Amino acid sequence: MPIKLIASDLDGTLIDHNNFIPANNLTAISDINKKNIDFAICTGKTYSITKDICDKCNASYGIFGNGTQIINLKTGEEIYKNLLPINDFNTCYDLAKKYNLHIHVYSESEIITENLLYMDLRNYLLNGSKNTDNLTFHIVENIKDYIDTHKTPIFKLVISSTGNLSHLKNEILSDTNLNVTLIQKKGFYKDMIINKEYEYLDITPLHIGKGNALEYLSHFLNVERSDIMAIGDNINDIDMLKVSGVAATLSDSYDEVKKVASYISTNTSTNAGFAEAVYKFI
Repeated sequence: MPIKLIASDLDGTLIDHNNFIPANNLTAISDINKKNIDFAICTGKTYSITKDICDKCNASYGIFGNGTQIINLKTGEEIYKNLLPINDFNTCYDLAKKYNLHIHVYSESEIITENLLYMDLRNYLLNGSKNTDNLTFHIVENIKDYIDTHKTPIFKLVISSTGNLSHLKNEILSDTNLNVTLIQKKGFYKDMIINKEYEYLDITPLHIGKGNALEYLSHFLNVERSDIMAIGDNINDIDMLKVSGVAATLSDSYDEVKKVASYISTNTSTNAGFAEAVYKFI
């Protein structure tokens, strides 16, 4: 069956680990569009962080916040949104404080933190260390008080540490109705943008994930799973690959991702492994 929808992760897939988009990847996206195949960006980041990239890639659809929001990028229409319950956020915040861990929060157009340290610092640096019309960084004394005062809608939150967060993941799962993904940025996967090793919990509403969001988008577009190609490299991409007819990953992806992929590129993200995978199937 011909591919009708291609969904791609950003960091480590379309964008290499040095935050550069290889020219061949942009050419491949252009060829996707020429073949009238819908191209969807599927990322853990919010739309406000990735708007410029979405525009540069001429993407048709965007799945943001690991599935908390889906937008028709051609019209600006919001197709789907699911926010984090405030009671569950408060539980996570209190647990992070209990263990003296770093936490930051994503709203539709804000990153809210008490101190730029991990993924929030990474996004701050990648954004040119400034606020823009799309995205504002708020460094506040107490995130919980800020959200309560401003009634801020929460798309997702992240708890980070240089230590092990497995115990906290289990505690959050037992105390809340949330989806929690543990991602390690250590060793080969060290965060080169901030030059730091750490791990983090990516926390979203229950039943939220790239896989569920991609299924929702496919129903919206009336596209069969067998006609979907998904490309990703990280742990939070696994469920997206599992619901796709073609599940592609790159040679420098996480080993857990390679286990579920039907195609592994020869090239790395730096050497346009994304483009290699695309041309294999379109």
